[in-house]
Amino acid sequence: MRTTTARRARALTTLLAAATMAFTLTGCNGYDSTSPAAARRHEAAAGPAAFATDAKGTVDCRKAKCIAITFDAGPSVRTPQILGILGKYHVHATFFTLGKNHVMKHPQMVRDMVAQGHEVETLTWSHQILTRISSSEIRKEITEGRDAVRQVTGVTPTLLRPPQGRTSGKVTKIVKELGMSEVVWNSNGADYRTTDSRLIASRILKSARPDGIILLHDLVDPTNKGYNGTVASIAPIISTLQARGYTFVTVKQLLAPGTPQAGKVYK
Repeated sequence: MRTTTARRARALTTLLAAATMAFTLTGCNGYDSTSPAAARRHEAAAGPAAFATDAKGTVDCRKAKCIAITFDAGPSVRTPQILGILGKYHVHATFFTLGKNHVMKHPQMVRDMVAQGHEVETLTWSHQILTRISSSEIRKEITEGRDAVRQVTGVTPTLLRPPQGRTSGKVTKIVKELGMSEVVWNSNGADYRTTDSRLIASRILKSARPDGIILLHDLVDPTNKGYNGTVASIAPIISTLQARGYTFVTVKQLLAPGTPQAGKVYK
């Protein structure tokens, strides 16, 4: 059982590393993305805006220098450490979770994310590359990942991070039919390629910008080729960006007073 689990973890680690690298190299093709600034100019017809708050009150990202930190592919045994660091710095994050072997394996961790004010969204059920599978399989991957979160928290995700950051007209049509939006990223720590926490932090700090969406991972790599330096990079990333005047918000807070629109891809 232990050998099987380790083999499965190694396979997922390899897939995620290749996936994220491919996105970084090739970018997004076949769809139009919407920036947070553009989203804020178009308030939703219905539904409350998710403004962030800090010690000074409401944070309006039309005026403040906001940035969102996101974690993919958890929860994992590292999640409590991540939550502890976020809590220390009074930062709320967005977690794009995997249903299979993650949400269903660590349900209390997902409940803890919600209880501590973080957004919990979906990275699908099992990290299938949506542009490579049939329409019925796309729908199944998304709904099963979404429903896993709803089952353990009572909260239904409305945001999808497409695995590998890859989407298409076919994918966005299905996402829209499900009443969901997609979120990719524009600041990548490439924590899948190294265990060097200083290098991970440096990559984020060099690419960070207002309206940024940071990509990190909530994973353990049994081969020690990547991911294992992520936790130690988080505090330096947060403290440095806060010193630069950034306010950390969740993805939905980044879009406020707009709200995520079904079928849109935010980047």
